[in-house]
Amino acid sequence: MITINPFRGIRPAPEKANAVVSLPYDVLSAEEARNMAKDNPESFLHVTRPEIDMDPRINCYDDAVYQQGKENLEKMLRDHILIRDETPCFYVYKLRMGSHTQVGLVATVAVKDYQEKRVKIHEFTRQDKEDDRTRHIEILQAQAGPVFLMVQVKDVIQHLIESQMQKTPLYDLLKDNDIQHTLYLIDDPEVIQKLRDEFAKLDTLYIADGHHRSAAASRVQQILQAKNPNHTGEESYNFFLSVIFPDSQLRILDYNRVIRDLNDMDKETFLKKISADFEIEPYVPASGAESVYHPPASHTFGMYLDHQWYALKLKKGLHDCTNPVECLDVWILQEKILNPVLGIKDIRTDKRIQFIGGIRGLGWLEKLVDSGKFKIAFALYPTQIEELIAVADAGSLTPPKSTWFEPKLGSGMIVHKIND
Repeated sequence: MITINPFRGIRPAPEKANAVVSLPYDVLSAEEARNMAKDNPESFLHVTRPEIDMDPRINCYDDAVYQQGKENLEKMLRDHILIRDETPCFYVYKLRMGSHTQVGLVATVAVKDYQEKRVKIHEFTRQDKEDDRTRHIEILQAQAGPVFLMVQVKDVIQHLIESQMQKTPLYDLLKDNDIQHTLYLIDDPEVIQKLRDEFAKLDTLYIADGHHRSAAASRVQQILQAKNPNHTGEESYNFFLSVIFPDSQLRILDYNRVIRDLNDMDKETFLKKISADFEIEPYVPASGAESVYHPPASHTFGMYLDHQWYALKLKKGLHDCTNPVECLDVWILQEKILNPVLGIKDIRTDKRIQFIGGIRGLGWLEKLVDSGKFKIAFALYPTQIEELIAVADAGSLTPPKSTWFEPKLGSGMIVHKIND
C-alpha cells in the first residue's frame, strides 16, 4: 500500500515563474549557479544554492549557507515572488524535450513507505551529499526539490491524471535546454481521493532520481519525530515531495566518466592491460559520421585517450549476468578497468574521477581531456529502465552515478513545507 497526500504547494507567482524556475541544484557547480543567477535575484538557485550569495571562499556545507537559503526562501514568500495554495492539492507536471514527453503526478509520499522499502532504491548515496540535503531540509523546514519517482504503468491512474490536463495550466514555460515545463492544479476533492485510492492499491514505487533527497527526508523525519512528544504520523514532515512518472515514459541518457591520470602507466601499458578483457579498435568515422564514438549496445564502451576515440567491447565468456547489478555497464567498467587497472576503488570518494551527464554530449568529454585536466574519458551505453527495476526488485544497489534522467525537473516549480 502506497500512501500519497495532497499538500499546500509553494510555487511561483504566475508572472514570476519564468524568472524563478531554474536548473536543479545538483547539475550545476557553484560557479555555474553564481553566473546563472547573478542578474536574476528571483532565481530559485538563491534557495537551492545559497552559497552563491556569499563569499566564494565559504565552505558550501557551512551552517551559514543553509541559513542564507532559509532567509532567501522566506524573503521570496514575503515579496510574493512565491505564493502558497490555500488548500491541499495534487499537481500534474508535464515535461517536453524535443519529441519526448512525460507526464507525472506531483504529490507527497509517506516517508514510512521509503523506510519500509515500498519505495525502492537502486543506488548508493554519498554521505556528504546526504548530509547536505538533510541540513538543507532541516534548516529551511522545506523540501525544495522533489524526488523523481517511477511507477509501473496503471491505466486508471494515467486516465485520472490526463483528465486534469484539459484545464488551463498554472504555467507553461520554455526553459534551459529547450525543455517545456507545464504545471496543472488538481484541487477537486473527488479526483484527489480517487488518486489516493488507486495509489493505495500499489505495492511499490521506484526512485529514479533523488536518492539523496529521499534519504535526507527520512533522516529529517526521524529528527523531528524525536523532538515532537505529540507526534501522530500525520505531520507534514512524515511525507516527502515527489513527482511520480510512469516508467514507460522515462528516458535515461548515458552517464560518462573522465579520469585525471592513467595510474602511473603509459598509454601502451594501459591498453595492453585492458585488452585482457576487451576487444579494442581505434574508431575511424565513416564519411559524414560523427567524430565521437557512441557505444551502440550494452557491454560496449567508448574511450577517448590521446586525441583518439576507441571502441571497446567486452570479450565473450568473461562475464556472468546472473546478478542484475553485474549486468550493468557501469559495474563492468568499474570492475574491469577503473578498480583493477586505474586504481579507483571507491568512485564516491576518489577525487581522480568525475561524472558527466549525457546532456552535455560526448564532445564535452573530448574538451575535458584535450584541456589536460583529465587524461582519459569513457562513454557508456545508457542504463535501461528494465535494468534499474531488476536491480531494485533484487534488493541490490547500482554503483553511484549509474543513470542520468532527462529532461530534468525545474527547480522552484513546487516546494513542500514540512512544519505545518
